[in-house]
Amino acid sequence: MANASTQKVEKKGESKGSNLFAGLAIVLCLIVAALVWKFIMGDPSNFQHGDPEGHPIPGNYLAMVYKGGYVVPVLMGLFLMSVVFSIERLIMIGKAAGKANVEAFVKKVQTQISAGNINEAIAECDKQQGTVANVVRAGLLKYEEVKREGFDSERAEAAIQQEIEEATSLEMPMLEKNLVVISTLVSIGTLCGLLGTVTGMIKAFSALGAGSTPDSAALANGISEALINTATGIATSTLAVIAYNAFTSKIDKLTYSIDEAGFTIAQTYRRFRARANNA
Repeated sequence: MANASTQKVEKKGESKGSNLFAGLAIVLCLIVAALVWKFIMGDPSNFQHGDPEGHPIPGNYLAMVYKGGYVVPVLMGLFLMSVVFSIERLIMIGKAAGKANVEAFVKKVQTQISAGNINEAIAECDKQQGTVANVVRAGLLKYEEVKREGFDSERAEAAIQQEIEEATSLEMPMLEKNLVVISTLVSIGTLCGLLGTVTGMIKAFSALGAGSTPDSAALANGISEALINTATGIATSTLAVIAYNAFTSKIDKLTYSIDEAGFTIAQTYRRFRARANNA
């Protein structure tokens, strides 16, 4: 129980650190995007006559994106968030998997457990590290405990399963941390892109309705703003949904590996009790 309490305290500390990272990352991404939009894309050298309010130099894509309006830096910030949080989750889930291939590790542990070499299996967990190894190690330690206590098969299986579930409940939230941010970016990216599209079309139609002769430059700027925002919103949502699905799939594989090892531990104890009863 002391180990479980210590783990909970450690996980709470990690959770606070993760929340701080998420908050800082969101703010910094928006600030960086605003600075890039204002001072790099909006640099006067990108525009005719050095006027950011005027027309972009033909073929200058930075100026064209700048003319997308104030929704562009928001969309750029959301895109940066998708990249940053995807990299952060990639690193964290990689650490959770451990030092070696998870499937190879589980097979090694299963072989050791099936042979009754529990200490060797625990040593493999210490060598592997990561979420899967930590949970399997907790199950193996519980196996040793119920073996010393002489539990019957049903009680032992329930106790081992409960220990594995408790260890998993401590480990899994850290794997799923910030996935909610990525999933939210899928919707927000699309909605912000749509907002920019609508504002651009409003400007385009305003140019059409201004006077008897439509302002072709204003019309072109409005359509350009709409298309730029649409493209940026789609890019943000696409990256976020790919990252979310990829990380969810990886977490499911880790969970399956834990279940596999837990089943092997329970079955090994059943065989141990059967041999003890027959003897």
